[in-house]
Amino acid sequence: MRIDLRGVRKGRRGQALPTTTIGFESGRATLARAETEQRPTVLGLLASGRMRPDAGEVTLDGRADAAAIRRRIALVDAPGVCDPAPNVTVAGVAAEELMFAGIPAGPVSVSRWLAELGLDAVARVPIANVAPEVRLRLLTELAILRDGVEGLVIVSPDRHGGDPMAWWSIARDLADRGFAVLVIAGDASAAAIGAAAMIARMQADDDVDEADDELVLAEGGLA
Repeated sequence: MRIDLRGVRKGRRGQALPTTTIGFESGRATLARAETEQRPTVLGLLASGRMRPDAGEVTLDGRADAAAIRRRIALVDAPGVCDPAPNVTVAGVAAEELMFAGIPAGPVSVSRWLAELGLDAVARVPIANVAPEVRLRLLTELAILRDGVEGLVIVSPDRHGGDPMAWWSIARDLADRGFAVLVIAGDASAAAIGAAAMIARMQADDDVDEADDELVLAEGGLA
Protein backbone atom coordinates (compact mmCIF):
# COMPACT_ATOMS: atom_id res chain seq x y z
CA MET A 1 0.00 0.00 0.00
CA ARG A 2 1.21 3.47 -0.83
CA ILE A 3 -0.24 6.87 -0.01
CA ASP A 4 0.87 9.82 -2.11
CA LEU A 5 0.20 13.51 -1.52
CA ARG A 6 0.97 15.38 -4.73
CA GLY A 7 1.11 19.15 -4.64
CA VAL A 8 -1.37 19.40 -1.79
CA ARG A 9 -2.08 22.81 -0.28
CA LYS A 10 -4.45 24.05 2.40
CA GLY A 11 -5.62 27.54 3.18
CA ARG A 12 -5.46 30.81 1.34
CA ARG A 13 -2.02 31.08 -0.28
CA GLY A 14 -1.01 27.93 1.58
CA GLN A 15 -1.07 29.50 5.02
CA ALA A 16 -2.39 26.33 6.70
CA LEU A 17 -0.04 24.16 4.64
CA PRO A 18 2.16 25.24 1.73
CA THR A 19 2.29 23.14 -1.44
CA THR A 20 3.63 19.77 -0.33
CA THR A 21 4.48 16.50 -2.03
CA ILE A 22 5.16 13.42 0.07
CA GLY A 23 4.55 9.68 0.02
CA PHE A 24 4.66 6.79 2.47
CA GLU A 25 4.23 3.07 2.00
CA SER A 26 3.94 -0.30 3.66
CA GLY A 27 7.06 -1.55 5.38
CA ARG A 28 8.72 1.86 5.60
CA ALA A 29 8.91 4.60 8.22
CA THR A 30 8.87 8.07 6.69
CA LEU A 31 9.66 11.24 8.63
CA ALA A 32 8.21 14.50 7.34
CA ARG A 33 9.24 17.89 8.65
CA ALA A 34 6.49 20.43 9.24
CA GLU A 35 6.82 23.51 11.42
CA THR A 36 4.35 25.84 13.20
CA GLU A 37 1.57 24.78 15.55
CA GLN A 38 -1.05 24.10 12.89
CA ARG A 39 0.75 22.58 9.92
CA PRO A 40 1.67 19.16 11.37
CA THR A 41 -1.98 18.48 12.18
CA VAL A 42 -3.16 19.73 8.79
CA LEU A 43 -0.64 17.51 7.03
CA GLY A 44 -1.71 14.59 9.19
CA LEU A 45 -5.38 15.12 8.38
CA LEU A 46 -4.63 15.28 4.66
CA ALA A 47 -2.37 12.22 4.72
CA SER A 48 -4.99 10.15 6.54
CA GLY A 49 -7.88 11.12 4.25
CA ARG A 50 -9.65 13.17 6.90
CA MET A 51 -9.33 16.55 5.20
CA ARG A 52 -9.69 17.56 1.57
CA PRO A 53 -6.85 19.65 0.11
CA ASP A 54 -7.57 22.98 -1.53
CA ALA A 55 -5.16 22.01 -4.29
CA GLY A 56 -3.40 18.82 -5.33
CA GLU A 57 -4.48 15.25 -4.66
CA VAL A 58 -4.10 12.41 -2.16
CA THR A 59 -4.11 8.90 -3.60
CA LEU A 60 -4.08 5.32 -2.35
CA ASP A 61 -2.11 3.09 -4.70
CA GLY A 62 -2.66 5.63 -7.45
CA ARG A 63 -6.40 6.14 -6.90
CA ALA A 64 -8.18 9.05 -5.24
CA ASP A 65 -10.29 7.34 -2.56
CA ALA A 66 -10.51 9.31 0.68
CA ALA A 67 -12.91 6.83 2.29
CA ALA A 68 -10.52 3.93 1.73
CA ILE A 69 -7.62 5.98 3.06
CA ARG A 70 -9.58 6.77 6.22
CA ARG A 71 -10.33 3.08 6.75
CA ARG A 72 -6.77 1.94 6.23
CA ILE A 73 -4.78 4.79 7.82
CA ALA A 74 -5.01 5.57 11.54
CA LEU A 75 -4.34 9.13 12.66
CA VAL A 76 -2.40 9.06 15.93
CA ASP A 77 -2.16 11.76 18.63
CA ALA A 78 -2.99 14.74 16.41
CA PRO A 79 -3.35 17.81 18.69
CA GLY A 80 -6.94 18.92 19.06
CA VAL A 81 -8.19 16.09 16.86
CA CYS A 82 -7.49 12.67 18.36
CA ASP A 83 -5.09 13.23 21.25
CA PRO A 84 -6.41 11.84 24.54
CA ALA A 85 -7.45 14.20 27.32
CA PRO A 86 -4.42 14.74 29.58
CA ASN A 87 -6.13 13.67 32.80
CA VAL A 88 -7.39 10.31 31.50
CA THR A 89 -5.40 7.37 32.83
CA VAL A 90 -3.53 4.93 30.61
CA ALA A 91 -6.15 2.31 31.49
CA GLY A 92 -8.92 4.73 30.55
CA VAL A 93 -7.35 5.46 27.18
CA ALA A 94 -6.89 1.74 26.54
CA ALA A 95 -10.47 0.92 27.53
CA GLU A 96 -11.93 3.49 25.14
CA GLU A 97 -9.79 2.43 22.20
CA LEU A 98 -10.34 -1.29 22.80
CA MET A 99 -14.08 -0.61 22.75
CA PHE A 100 -13.79 1.25 19.43
CA ALA A 101 -11.80 -1.70 18.04
CA GLY A 102 -14.59 -4.10 19.05
CA ILE A 103 -12.45 -5.80 21.69
CA PRO A 104 -13.64 -6.49 25.26
CA ALA A 105 -12.87 -3.35 27.26
CA GLY A 106 -13.70 -4.31 30.83
CA PRO A 107 -11.15 -3.83 33.64
CA VAL A 108 -9.85 -7.41 33.40
CA SER A 109 -9.40 -7.23 29.63
CA VAL A 110 -7.68 -3.84 29.84
CA SER A 111 -5.37 -5.04 32.59
CA ARG A 112 -4.46 -8.14 30.59
CA TRP A 113 -3.83 -6.14 27.42
CA LEU A 114 -1.61 -3.61 29.20
CA ALA A 115 0.32 -6.43 30.90
CA GLU A 116 1.02 -8.03 27.52
CA LEU A 117 2.63 -4.75 26.43
CA GLY A 118 4.50 -4.37 29.72
CA LEU A 119 2.52 -1.23 30.54
CA ASP A 120 0.55 -2.50 33.53
CA ALA A 121 2.74 -0.49 35.93
CA VAL A 122 1.44 2.78 34.46
CA ALA A 123 -2.21 1.76 34.17
CA ARG A 124 -3.40 4.34 36.71
CA VAL A 125 -1.07 7.13 35.56
CA PRO A 126 -2.65 10.04 33.62
CA ILE A 127 -1.61 9.84 29.98
CA ALA A 128 -0.04 13.31 30.23
CA ASN A 129 2.40 12.04 32.86
CA VAL A 130 3.85 9.00 31.12
CA ALA A 131 7.14 9.06 29.22
CA PRO A 132 6.82 10.16 25.57
CA GLU A 133 7.87 6.78 24.20
CA VAL A 134 5.38 4.99 26.47
CA ARG A 135 2.60 7.28 25.28
CA LEU A 136 3.40 6.64 21.63
CA ARG A 137 3.73 2.90 22.06
CA LEU A 138 0.37 2.79 23.81
CA LEU A 139 -1.42 4.89 21.20
CA THR A 140 0.07 3.13 18.19
CA GLU A 141 -0.58 -0.36 19.54
CA LEU A 142 -4.18 0.64 20.18
CA ALA A 143 -4.52 2.18 16.71
CA ILE A 144 -3.44 -0.96 14.87
CA LEU A 145 -6.10 -3.01 16.65
CA ARG A 146 -8.78 -1.34 14.54
CA ASP A 147 -10.09 -3.51 11.76
CA GLY A 148 -8.45 -2.86 8.40
CA VAL A 149 -5.70 -0.49 9.60
CA GLU A 150 -2.56 -0.90 7.49
CA GLY A 151 -0.80 2.39 8.18
CA LEU A 152 -0.37 5.15 10.71
CA VAL A 153 0.14 8.89 10.56
CA ILE A 154 1.74 10.07 13.82
CA VAL A 155 1.53 13.80 14.47
CA SER A 156 4.10 15.80 16.45
CA PRO A 157 5.42 13.17 18.88
CA ASP A 158 8.26 15.60 19.61
CA ARG A 159 5.87 18.02 21.36
CA HIS A 160 5.96 15.72 24.39
CA GLY A 161 9.74 16.01 24.76
CA GLY A 162 12.15 13.14 25.20
CA ASP A 163 14.70 11.64 22.84
CA PRO A 164 13.53 11.71 19.19
CA MET A 165 15.30 8.42 18.58
CA ALA A 166 13.01 6.71 21.11
CA TRP A 167 9.80 7.43 19.21
CA TRP A 168 11.52 7.03 15.84
CA SER A 169 12.51 3.53 16.94
CA ILE A 170 8.84 2.77 17.63
CA ALA A 171 7.95 4.00 14.14
CA ARG A 172 10.63 1.80 12.58
CA ASP A 173 9.45 -1.22 14.55
CA LEU A 174 5.92 -0.70 13.22
CA ALA A 175 7.30 -0.47 9.68
CA ASP A 176 9.19 -3.72 10.25
CA ARG A 177 5.83 -5.29 11.07
CA GLY A 178 4.57 -4.27 7.64
CA PHE A 179 2.73 -1.03 8.42
CA ALA A 180 3.06 2.16 6.41
CA VAL A 181 4.22 4.82 8.86
CA LEU A 182 4.39 8.57 8.42
CA VAL A 183 5.72 10.63 11.33
CA ILE A 184 5.33 14.41 11.19
CA ALA A 185 7.75 16.33 13.40
CA GLY A 186 9.69 19.57 13.64
CA ASP A 187 13.10 20.72 12.46
CA ALA A 188 15.05 19.80 15.58
CA SER A 189 13.80 16.23 15.65
CA ALA A 190 14.34 15.77 11.93
CA ALA A 191 17.90 17.03 12.26
CA ALA A 192 18.63 14.71 15.20
CA ILE A 193 17.21 11.65 13.45
CA GLY A 194 18.92 12.53 10.19
CA ALA A 195 22.28 12.86 11.94
CA ALA A 196 21.80 9.57 13.76
CA ALA A 197 20.85 7.82 10.51
CA MET A 198 23.96 9.18 8.80
CA ILE A 199 26.20 7.96 11.61
CA ALA A 200 24.50 4.56 11.56
CA ARG A 201 25.10 4.22 7.83
CA MET A 202 28.74 5.13 8.25
CA GLN A 203 29.21 2.58 11.01
CA ALA A 204 26.99 -0.18 9.64
CA ASP A 205 28.31 -3.47 8.33
CA ASP A 206 27.70 -4.26 4.68
CA ASP A 207 24.82 -6.58 5.56
CA VAL A 208 22.86 -3.89 7.43
CA ASP A 209 20.23 -2.22 5.28
CA GLU A 210 19.35 1.35 6.24
CA ALA A 211 17.20 1.97 3.15
CA ASP A 212 13.93 1.30 4.98
CA ASP A 213 13.89 4.79 6.48
CA GLU A 214 13.17 7.96 4.57
CA LEU A 215 13.52 11.52 5.81
CA VAL A 216 11.34 13.92 3.87
CA LEU A 217 11.30 17.71 3.88
CA ALA A 218 7.60 18.45 3.80
CA GLU A 219 7.73 22.10 4.84
CA GLY A 220 7.96 24.39 1.86
CA GLY A 221 6.74 21.83 -0.65
CA LEU A 222 9.87 19.78 -1.18
CA ALA A 223 10.07 16.01 -1.13
